[in-house]
Amino acid sequence: MSDDQAYGVAADELRQFIEQFEQLEAEKKDIAEQQKEIMSEAKARGYDTKVMKKIIALRKRDRDDIAEEEAILEMYKTALGMG
Repeated sequence: MSDDQAYGVAADELRQFIEQFEQLEAEKKDIAEQQKEIMSEAKARGYDTKVMKKIIALRKRDRDDIAEEEAILEMYKTALGMG
């Protein structure tokens, strides 16, 4: 295989990786737009989207981590006379 052929194969492979990445970027943009539409609909129906986003983030986390964080938060709030 000559250097020109090796370069051509590498360039084709590189182009393929870049195009695949660009396709995923486009799909990610579409998904983000769909998520915005869902939140807009929820807001229009009277839901607090800020709280919804917090719930979504919590659902991704481990229950033990959440419980520990909430216990520390309550302890800090009590120490500051907030709770």
